[in-house]
Amino acid sequence: MTGALGAASFFGISRATAAPAATGLDDPAKKEIAMKLVSSAENSSLDWKAQYKYIEDIGDGRGYTAGIIGFCSGTGDMLDLVQLYTDRKPGNVIARYLPALRRVNGSDSHAGLDPDFPRDWRKAASDSAFRQAQNDERDRVYFDPAVRRGKSDGLRALGQFCYYDAIVMHGDGDDPTSFSGIRKRALRQAKPPAQGGDEVRYLEAFLDARVWAMKQEEAHSDTSRVDTAQRVFLRRGNLDLDPPLDWKVYGDSYHIG
Repeated sequence: MTGALGAASFFGISRATAAPAATGLDDPAKKEIAMKLVSSAENSSLDWKAQYKYIEDIGDGRGYTAGIIGFCSGTGDMLDLVQLYTDRKPGNVIARYLPALRRVNGSDSHAGLDPDFPRDWRKAASDSAFRQAQNDERDRVYFDPAVRRGKSDGLRALGQFCYYDAIVMHGDGDDPTSFSGIRKRALRQAKPPAQGGDEVRYLEAFLDARVWAMKQEEAHSDTSRVDTAQRVFLRRGNLDLDPPLDWKVYGDSYHIG
C-alpha cells in the first residue's frame, strides 16, 4: 500500500476519523472577517469597501493615509499602488501625482500633492480598476505574506490575522518595531506550533511584543486593537476566528454574527 492512504493505515489513522485541516485566513469568509476587523481599527467602521475613497493626514509622520489598508504617501506603498494603477490604466486622474509621490516618499510632506490630491483620490475610487489595484496591492504587500508566514509557523486563522494586522500597521523590515522585529521578540519568549510550541502561549508572546512595538510610537500608543480585540478572541480560545465575534476598538463595540 502506497501514498497517503498507505501512510494513514500504517499509523493506524482512518481518513474517516482524521480531523479536517483548519480553515486559513485566506478562505473567502475568513478574509472578509479580517477586512472588517482591520477596518474597525483603521476606519471605525466594518464597511471596509467604503474605504477605497478614504484619505487624510492623521498626523503620524507618514503623510497622507488612504484607501482600504492605509496606503501612505510617506512609506512607498501609496507610490507603488498609484504606479500599478497607472500601468494598468495610463492617464488616470491620479497618474499626474507620481512625480510628487516619488519626491515625498520617506517624509510627511504634501509637496506637489496639495490641494487637489485628496479630491482626485476620491474620484479615482469610483473606478473599479483603482479599487482592484488597491485589493491587489493589499494582498501582495500585506495579506498574502502574513498568511504565508502564519501558516509556516503553524498558526490558525487568528494567528494569521495577528500577523496581518501587525504588518498592516508596522510594515516589515529589519527594525525592531517592524513585523519581523516583533516576531523575533516573541520568539525569545515562546515557540510557535511549527517549532513544537503551544499556539496560545506563542500568540500571547506575539501580542505582548506587538504592544511593546506600538508603544514606541505616540501615534500607535492606543493598543486597544490588541487588548480589547485580538486578546479577547485568544482568551476565548477562538483560534479559528469563528463568528460570532464581539470586540472593541478605541472604546467602540463591534459585532460579526
